Amino acid sequence: MSIPLSAAGTPSAAPRRSTAHTSLNAATIVAVGFAVCLAQIGLAVPATLNGTFQTVLHPTGASQLDWISDCTLLPIAALELTFGVLGDLFGRKKLLVGGARLLLVGEIISGTTTGIAQMYVGQIIAGLGSATLFPTTLAIIASGSRTHASRARMIALWAALLSTGNFIAPMLGGLTATYGSWRTAFWIIAGLAAADAVFSYSFATDSRSPEGRSLDVPGQVTIGVALFALLYAVIEGPTAGWGSPVIIASFAVAAALLVAFVVIETRVADPLLRMDLFRNRAFALASAVTVLGMFSFLGTAYAISIRMEVIQHQSAMRTAFAFILLSGLTIFLLPLTSFMMARYQARWILGGGFLLMAVGQFLASALPITRTSLPSLILPMGLVGVGFSFAVSSVTATVVNTVPKTLAGMAAATTSMVRDFGFAMGPALIGAIALSRAAGRFHSDLAGDTALAPVRKAAEEAGPVASNSVPPDVPFSKAAPVAVKALDHGYSLGFLIVGIAALVCCVVTVAALGGKKEQEAEVAMIEAEAGPEPEPAA
Repeated sequence: MSIPLSAAGTPSAAPRRSTAHTSLNAATIVAVGFAVCLAQIGLAVPATLNGTFQTVLHPTGASQLDWISDCTLLPIAALELTFGVLGDLFGRKKLLVGGARLLLVGEIISGTTTGIAQMYVGQIIAGLGSATLFPTTLAIIASGSRTHASRARMIALWAALLSTGNFIAPMLGGLTATYGSWRTAFWIIAGLAAADAVFSYSFATDSRSPEGRSLDVPGQVTIGVALFALLYAVIEGPTAGWGSPVIIASFAVAAALLVAFVVIETRVADPLLRMDLFRNRAFALASAVTVLGMFSFLGTAYAISIRMEVIQHQSAMRTAFAFILLSGLTIFLLPLTSFMMARYQARWILGGGFLLMAVGQFLASALPITRTSLPSLILPMGLVGVGFSFAVSSVTATVVNTVPKTLAGMAAATTSMVRDFGFAMGPALIGAIALSRAAGRFHSDLAGDTALAPVRKAAEEAGPVASNSVPPDVPFSKAAPVAVKALDHGYSLGFLIVGIAALVCCVVTVAALGGKKEQEAEVAMIEAEAGPEPEPAA
């Protein structure tokens, strides 16, 4: 059970309460739904265009493809806690509008890109916009819902709309890349962002929770640099070598700064993240499985994108089919998800979701690389999609519902941060593991094939991804069949790893999350600490 502590570590007075809570109205719900769906579209579209980026932007290595997605995910994971504070202090409506404007600028830069460096800049700015919108939208519905039942329904709707963004993104990327220009996808998102900013400014109501909240610059700097160092080491490890001084130093910096962040947050008066919240078992466990579970989900999305577009050279439109199975079912499952969340223990919904994901991922790991038919994806990707639909709603509700409403902004930002940190680690870690394993297999198979001796050196320098993608008139294109087998070996291992991660989440959740009575007792005690809810502001 969590007991509020002062900066010195002693029990503190009851938390101060906001003077600016507002109930949700229809226009605000529409603004929130529009914003979270749009933010997820902006986040997901680049992943559906990996094959296109490889052709038109000419990345020098596979890690550069990883960085396009992670340039978006890094600011989201690193800055969501800060944007949660800013919303509490200055009003969440301002962040709704500001986040949409940042997304607009980032998508314009991405849509006009002439090289991969400009794409990085555009995606970083777009990531700042999404980093603003994710915690802000969740905080608005968490603070505006008057009962746990209504909060559960709104969180299920929020999660469904987030996943709807994942449903729309592959269709948008696939259609524009196949039947027009891939740049059109970014221009459409920019137009929607402009409309979102206008609608939120005109119709959304404001809310904030400023008491007990302030900017924590040391905490933000340490967590931001730590996450960047960690992602850099994971993404660049296969290229630079895991034993290289730069990679080892990056891991060391990340570890040291993460420890420093925890120490800082236990000592400052108004932290970005109250460490005592993790004394609550449900909050701590849900946060942990969120990181691992979202790593598992986006690792799957990344692996299937590379498999279909980069290895098999299928079109973006066909890749969109897999992404629709992964993310397009959530909105249709919303009535069932809401029904289950209102009537069953969270551990069974979460555990069942993670189990379905694991089964689908294990099936995907066994798919032969020669099988390119779309029906072969229905069962594995469909199971992952259904499992994710159950998991993302219930885990979000578990985290948000185990803190007082006065900490809704912090809880929402924490939920978004751990979710998106898991998302960021999915492509980074699976890409690193798969490419390392593929490179080792590629070099081994080249050495064992005497017919490829004349082109071995050039093929080894190019690597398996480039060797599988060069035109037929290039001499080392003869190594393409070997490269395909090596890449299949690497990314099959990737599917296996994300499946194990989902299975671990299932076992831990069912065994340790606790039953319904324990959950209700924890929530009741937390609410008793917080005192009565404040009256809505006039």
